[in-house]
Amino acid sequence: MSTDPHALFDIWLADATASEPNDPQAMCLSTVAADGRPSARMVLLKGHDAGFVFYTNLESRKAGDLLATRVAALTFHWKSLRRQVRIEGAVSCVSDAEGDAYFATRGRDSQLGAWASDQSRPLDRRETFDDRFEEIKARFDGGPVPRPSHWSGYRVTPDRIEFWQDRAHRLHERRLFRPDGQGGWTEGLLYP
Repeated sequence: MSTDPHALFDIWLADATASEPNDPQAMCLSTVAADGRPSARMVLLKGHDAGFVFYTNLESRKAGDLLATRVAALTFHWKSLRRQVRIEGAVSCVSDAEGDAYFATRGRDSQLGAWASDQSRPLDRRETFDDRFEEIKARFDGGPVPRPSHWSGYRVTPDRIEFWQDRAHRLHERRLFRPDGQGGWTEGLLYP
């Protein structure tokens, strides 16, 4: 088994992609607000390099939490494989070039939705959003949809990655990786 947590993650994600019926890239993003209030929600992994990348509205509640604390936790749970991966680390913004490149891969309606959404803000009724979406659709009719300035991505650079594998009698296997300070990782086994 790999001693590089990023390589091991790639293996586990490939296994999940082959076996999970829906959204193997789904991960729970946990944040903490400046006042210490925790919050969790599901987002999709959209890139994996030295960190784990997801995209969102920069005016959302999650973005406010990330701006305030600059840390987050991610949890992948692949039920059919009886595995999970827990990641904790510092958060940084992706570059404008990265944000633009990813935005260009999204479906047109998803691009338009990024313009129309006031994510995390209450609306008086659904039709308000639907009307706004139609206005944005008309605004960009026949042309490309640029990435809005209020929409981009974040990278969670891990300082802790834990791989959890279900075992009989709740005697699970847990492998914890932490940076060794020299560009590598130290590994420890945790037990239930």
